[in-house]
Amino acid sequence: METNHLANAASTHGETVTPAKSMRRRTYARRWKQNRQLVYMFIPVIIFFIVFRYLPMLGNVIAFKQYNLMQGVWGSPWAGLDNFRMMLDNPQTLQIIRNTLFLSFFNIIIGFPFPILIAVMLNEVRTVWFKKSIQTLIYLPHFFSWVIVGGIVVTLFGSQGGVVNKLIELLGGTSVPFLYQVSTWLGIFFGSAIWKDAGFAAIIYLAAIGSIDPSLYEAASMDGANKMKQIRYITLPGIIPIMILMLILSMGKVMEVGFDHVYNLQNAVVSNVSNVISTYIFTIGIQGGMYSLTTAMGLFEALIGLILVVSANRIAQKFNQSLW
Repeated sequence: METNHLANAASTHGETVTPAKSMRRRTYARRWKQNRQLVYMFIPVIIFFIVFRYLPMLGNVIAFKQYNLMQGVWGSPWAGLDNFRMMLDNPQTLQIIRNTLFLSFFNIIIGFPFPILIAVMLNEVRTVWFKKSIQTLIYLPHFFSWVIVGGIVVTLFGSQGGVVNKLIELLGGTSVPFLYQVSTWLGIFFGSAIWKDAGFAAIIYLAAIGSIDPSLYEAASMDGANKMKQIRYITLPGIIPIMILMLILSMGKVMEVGFDHVYNLQNAVVSNVSNVISTYIFTIGIQGGMYSLTTAMGLFEALIGLILVVSANRIAQKFNQSLW
């Protein structure tokens, strides 16, 4: 009776409402009534992303202009693709891009297995207080800024007064300029990244391991599988979707490297490997006032990152583990 009444009421206004359409409308209305509080809570998040994420994208128009502070973003004259041509004609650009790709890819290759290894080892610890203590200690560096981490690195590996060099001298050796040799600087760069962020990523993998059905381990134990075989055939396959997700997300940061990380550890002696896109943008754009050129560089960086993310997702699709 109620459905017929709704259909008749809609017909009087020139709209034909079928019983199925009326049922969908009532379903939508019921879902809205049940979830409207969650929608209201989500509104500030939407506003935040619009104001601080999407509206600033309009500033990318500077890459196609000869921007100056007096005329502003919209008043500055158009330059077309001149900034991109200038960027590509600069012989320093190729070196900067090569450094960015080198540091990023090796940071991923070297650092990617460590959170997985930490999560697997912590998962096997049965003493609760010890497990929580270790988890807290390895997670704590994630909250340190790179300024603090840079200070710790200098304190440990500084040429004069560094703790490591003091120990070497006490043992009868000579001090080593760790921060002023390319090989040792790279080791410190990758090692500090692992020390700072591996604990945070390990918590994500621990959560993924916790979602694995415990009966699989029980069945494997009854079949005589030891811990190594359980890790190989149950734990690692169980977290493959999370591993692929983390890998795809890390691909989006390949061209980014991390300004704070590089800037707080670099020096003029190792600039041939430490000068990357983010530090170049800061030096030339912010300090040098070449806003249009560095905006073009940033837009190029974002485009390469997008291509890498889409490519990684396409590869993951072949294994039915894609992000979208």
